Amino acid sequence: MSKILLLEDDVSLVGGLSYFLKKNDFDVEIARTVAEAMQMLADLSGFHLLILDVTLPDGTGFDVCEKVRKQNEEIPILFLTASDEEINIIRGLDSGGDDYITKPFRLGELCSRIRALLRRAGVSGGKPNNLIKCGDLLIDLLGCRVSVSGKTLDLTSAEYRLLCLLVRNAGRIVTRDMILNELWDATGNFVDGNTLSVYVRRLREKVESDPSRPQRLITVRGFGYQWKEVSV
Repeated sequence: MSKILLLEDDVSLVGGLSYFLKKNDFDVEIARTVAEAMQMLADLSGFHLLILDVTLPDGTGFDVCEKVRKQNEEIPILFLTASDEEINIIRGLDSGGDDYITKPFRLGELCSRIRALLRRAGVSGGKPNNLIKCGDLLIDLLGCRVSVSGKTLDLTSAEYRLLCLLVRNAGRIVTRDMILNELWDATGNFVDGNTLSVYVRRLREKVESDPSRPQRLITVRGFGYQWKEVSV
């Protein structure tokens, strides 16, 4: 059972969120102030993931994140933000956060993001290292094959590499710069921003039931893209 620290001072939110996480087989410890959180995090090895609210009575979740990152670069950190203001998102990611979710949020989506972060950190394990499974999508790394709900997709080499990069970082924002640094065309040349947009559009046509309203490959305006776990 993965152990989560939830740093949140909103009493009305804490009760329901804690109950939901425990029902989904997570062990949850609650902190309501920065000071309380730091005391509980004296031994980081006791936790697998942190959920941090931004605004707290004695500081911010950013403060906690920055202190934690000085000790541990690997533990997944998810921010709860009261708004989707760009400055808060940027500060959260710059301070070392792995992902964020904006209030009000759907509990199912939060749970999917938590599992994706834990998978990425290698906490949940249990899957052969030649397979990547995310919702109803399965990537066979040895055979370079991808299927959705059992149906094999016909992907180009570039689309396959892009998909693998996104799914390996499921639930986390992957910036356009990160993708451009990793992606190259069939001749070994790096792609440009316009070409990347074309790859994304074509990939959506193959993995989305409605490419104009994507549920898996999401654009995060001003940042890049995010892969979300979906099961149909």
